[in-house]
Amino acid sequence: MGNYPFVAPRLLEHGSPTTAPPAEPALELRTIVTQAAFAELAAGWDVLVRTMPRPSPFLLHGWLTEWLRWYGDECELAVQACFRGDRLVAALPLVTYSRHGQTIATFLGGRLSAPADVLLADDEDPALAALLADRAMLGHDYADLFGLSRDSRLVAACDPGALHLFERVAAPLLDLSRGWEETYRAKTSSKGRAHLRRRRRQLASAGKVGLSIARTEDELKPAMEEGLRLHKLRWQGRPDGSGFATPTGARFNRGALRALAAVDAARIVTLTLDGRAIAFVYYIAFERRMFLYRIAFDPAYSQYSPGRINLIDALEAGAGEGLTLLEFLGGPDRYKLEFADRFEPFHLGIGLAGSSVGKAVVATRVRWLRLRNLAKRSTAARRVYGGIEPLRRRLTPERDVSRPTGRRRRDE
Repeated sequence: MGNYPFVAPRLLEHGSPTTAPPAEPALELRTIVTQAAFAELAAGWDVLVRTMPRPSPFLLHGWLTEWLRWYGDECELAVQACFRGDRLVAALPLVTYSRHGQTIATFLGGRLSAPADVLLADDEDPALAALLADRAMLGHDYADLFGLSRDSRLVAACDPGALHLFERVAAPLLDLSRGWEETYRAKTSSKGRAHLRRRRRQLASAGKVGLSIARTEDELKPAMEEGLRLHKLRWQGRPDGSGFATPTGARFNRGALRALAAVDAARIVTLTLDGRAIAFVYYIAFERRMFLYRIAFDPAYSQYSPGRINLIDALEAGAGEGLTLLEFLGGPDRYKLEFADRFEPFHLGIGLAGSSVGKAVVATRVRWLRLRNLAKRSTAARRVYGGIEPLRRRLTPERDVSRPTGRRRRDE
């Protein structure tokens, strides 16, 4: 890298050469393996995140630093970085972990970094993504990458067959560019709007209703604590794979909230009744996009539909501050389908094998995932799956999606 063909200087009419432009610094590739080295990338890193085709606040340096702090104990940093002089111009954010004697690469941030992709400066050649992927293959058996879009830079850079994609999460999107009033009327019926007005009146008859939007760090801290309390109430006695309110999850989210507040990206909208929080929506405002990160309500007030009321208020707040696209992030929940304009699914990418063992594992996993997808399309198979899935969930230990290995800590 860095060797460029010699180009003779163009001659002026009188025969003297033009002044040659300054030579562009050569590219330098590095593998970032320590948190100290990763910390040095902060400023340049976030510039690249903001210029992604599908910007992801979950790849911001502060967010990933907190993830490493609380969830990175089973991983090794393996960030592939490309510099031009002192400037970071591209990065493939990876960590590796061990399972069954194999070294597996996944995105830094795990499932909490979706949507995820290669970071690349706008003025650099997209071929750098392939260069970083090739370099990454030298340090692992294969890659298990959740959060890719089908048209992501990494997918485009890989050779055919090098990375196999399987759709995992629907990820609905809503266009907010029309403004909230027009959007709300277009996505709801007159009957639905009347029902919500009735619920608001019923709630108001039960006590004094309040709404707050926390944006500064001082406002966000207490709002987060109320959100953690509401999340626990909402999921009490029910399986919750998010890990949001576990002891480690709470510590991570408090730290991540500080990092997002530092770049004015965090918002928590709280609905109160007689001063007590009964619903919250935590969203992230980033590059004119609204990312719906977490919502919950107190089940004791479910007859008033507080979650629905607060969600509508939060969407209005996001549109009001100029956000033009809502990313619901998760699967096809009913309320998401109601508002969705389109879907940009998150995919699981399996491949980029760096060893013969890795190639064998990739081939086996790809065959299995394809067979499973085919079975899901079969009516008979869906009936069988629907019958055994509840039993499987009861017998299978709950996974922590915050960690690449899925293993929960013993104290949680």
